[in-house]
Amino acid sequence: MHVHLVDGTYELFRSFYGAPAATAPDGREVGATRGLLRSLWSLLREPGVTHTAIAFDTVIESFRNELFAGYKTGEGIDPLLWAQFPLAERAAKALGIKVWSMIEFEADDALATAAARWADAPGVERIVICSPDKDLAQCVRGSHVVMLDRRRKLLLDEAAVQDKFGVRPGSIPDWLALVGDDADGIPGIAGWGRTSAAQVLAVYERLELVPRVRSTWTAAVRGADKLAANLFAAWDQALLYRTLATLRTDVPLPEQLDDLRWRGVDRAALHALCGELGFERFAEEVDAATDHPRPLR
Repeated sequence: MHVHLVDGTYELFRSFYGAPAATAPDGREVGATRGLLRSLWSLLREPGVTHTAIAFDTVIESFRNELFAGYKTGEGIDPLLWAQFPLAERAAKALGIKVWSMIEFEADDALATAAARWADAPGVERIVICSPDKDLAQCVRGSHVVMLDRRRKLLLDEAAVQDKFGVRPGSIPDWLALVGDDADGIPGIAGWGRTSAAQVLAVYERLELVPRVRSTWTAAVRGADKLAANLFAAWDQALLYRTLATLRTDVPLPEQLDDLRWRGVDRAALHALCGELGFERFAEEVDAATDHPRPLR
């Protein structure tokens, strides 16, 4: 079996900025939710998709905001997008997908937990994390736990992660600590960029293994003296940034793997939601398709 773990927050953002705007009968903007329904339904119809779950940032803030005041918040999110998060969760549930609504943790933490928990479960051939979020690259294992950018149809296994970032998956949090991550509000360490971080971590892998005596570095990197000075002057910050970038794998998800098996849509819930969205034709399309459903494999 292939287990597909979907980054619902990313999917909703993608639909909001990529799908046409649409107005529900009551005047609400619902284009992103309509787009999400079509996107998720397309995923469910692909061969081999038998077990699925989707995680949403039900609130944007998490425990990381208590660790670092500059960490990302919901400030600046378009209200028309923010108002569709509850609709998006309803949409996924109506399609029969297991939904994880994250409050204390982030959606990425739920996906990382699920990947770690079920990667070695009997019968699991592959875990597919459906997201292009670079944080999730730390979860990749060989060709067994992979990332899928559904928009670009790009699959990243461990070799592809190393080719893209210059480091192995286990070094991604350290890489992000040095480089920073604007999307998450992680500033990084002054002077460090993608190339310099990759060159150093390709040799030492973890921040703690980088020698304090710069002259002993075997990593060939331009401006090494300045980079070393900046790193060790901001050592505590670097470790904090790595903590922020490290995904948790202990989210208390109550499900067993079989709970993620897709057993079909909830037709009553889907018709009710599509009625609210003014999207009845989609529910009719799903009805027509599920009158002759493909067998689960």
